[in-house]
Amino acid sequence: MFTNVKWYLFTFVNMEKEITLETFIDLYPDFRNREISGRYISFEEIQKPLKNLESDFTITEIGRSFLNIPIHSVQIGSGKTKILGWSQMHGNESTTTKAVFDIFNLFRKNSGSKLVNEILENCTFLVIPMLNPDGAARYTRENVNGVDLNRDANDLKEVESRVLRRCFDVFQPDFCFNLHDQRTIFSAGDTNKPATVSFLSPSMDKKRSLTEVRKRSMQVISAMNDILQNYLPGQVGRYDDAFNINCTGDTFQYLNTPTILFEAGHYNGDYMREETRKYVALAILSGVYSIANKKFMNYKSSDYHTIPENQKNFYDVILRNVQLENRVVDVAIQFEEKVKGKKIKFEPIVQKIEKKIFEYGHREIKCKGSEVKIPSGKFINENDIVTEIVLNGKQLSIISQEIR
Repeated sequence: MFTNVKWYLFTFVNMEKEITLETFIDLYPDFRNREISGRYISFEEIQKPLKNLESDFTITEIGRSFLNIPIHSVQIGSGKTKILGWSQMHGNESTTTKAVFDIFNLFRKNSGSKLVNEILENCTFLVIPMLNPDGAARYTRENVNGVDLNRDANDLKEVESRVLRRCFDVFQPDFCFNLHDQRTIFSAGDTNKPATVSFLSPSMDKKRSLTEVRKRSMQVISAMNDILQNYLPGQVGRYDDAFNINCTGDTFQYLNTPTILFEAGHYNGDYMREETRKYVALAILSGVYSIANKKFMNYKSSDYHTIPENQKNFYDVILRNVQLENRVVDVAIQFEEKVKGKKIKFEPIVQKIEKKIFEYGHREIKCKGSEVKIPSGKFINENDIVTEIVLNGKQLSIISQEIR
C-alpha cells in the first residue's frame, strides 16, 4: 500500500510539471521507452515501438537494406525549418536509437506543452531510427557487405547510403543530426573525465574553412553544450575536424547544410548506456528546441571551440602496481564486445603491460605490489583474455557485477 501511495504522489507531482529543458531529467522516467534497452538493438527490437507511433506520427518506409529489411523514417511536426536525423548508420551503435525513441515518447506524452508545441509549429523533424538494419542484426559497424556507410557518402556504393542520400535530396533539410556511439577510450580533453557526449561540426574542405554554414552547426552545438554542462560538467567533448569527403557529415556540410555529429560515450559504470541515452536524448531535444526558437543564434562559433577536444585517455580496467614474475608493472585491459544470444558480453583483453601506464581506468584495481596471476596459475601476458585474476589468494572478477 505504501508503495502505491509513493507511486501516486510521484505521478501527481509529475503531472504538475511541464516538460522543459530544465525539468527533462526529473521527468525522464515518465517518457523513457521501456520497450528497448541494452546495447543490442536490431530491426526486430524496434518493430513494436515503431508500430506504437503510427497514430501520432508519420511513419514511412523510405527504402530497404541489402538484405531487403525495411528502413523507416518518423516525421514529427510540420514547421518550416527541417531537421533530418539518422541513427545506427553503424549497426553496433544503438544508444542514439534508444534516445530518439525516448524523444518520440516525450512528444506523445507532452503534446500540450509549450516546448513541444513550439517545436511542432516551427520545425519538421524527420528521423531514420535505423539506417543499417543488416549491420544491427549482426552488431557490426559495417553493413552486411563489410562497408562502413560513414565512408560511402561520396561513392554511394551501398544501397543504405543511397537511401539516406535520396532522403536528404527529397527532404532538403536545413540541419542534419548524424547520430553515433563512441568507444569507452575517450576523455573530454586531457582529463580523467569520460566524454559521455561528444560533438563535431564537420569541415567543408581541407582548409577547415569557417563558413556561415559551419558556424550555424557550431552555434547549435554550443547551445546543447550549455544545457549538458548542468548535468555532465566537464564530460562533453569535441572531435577533431579533419576533412574527409567520404564521411556523411562532411559531405552534407559541403553541400551547405549545417550538420552535427553526435557521439554517445561512456558514463561511469554504464556499459549498457542506459544513463548515456538520457543525456543524448536531452542533447537532441535541446538542439531541436534551440533551432525552433532560434536561440542557437545567441551563441558564437568561438563558444564551440571552448569544448575540449577528445583524447584517448581511458582503458576499461587498469591493474595498478602488479607483480608479474620479477617486475612491478601496470596492466591495461580493454573490453571487446561480443554478441551472444542477442545480448552483448564483454571480453576483457590485455592491451598493454608497462612499468607505468599514464592513462586512466574506468575501474582501477590497486594491487599494491602483490603478485597477480590468472586462476590457472599463469602470469598475465598482452593479448590474453583475462576474466578473473587471483590477488592475495582471492579470486577477483575483472568484469564488475553490474556489467555482467
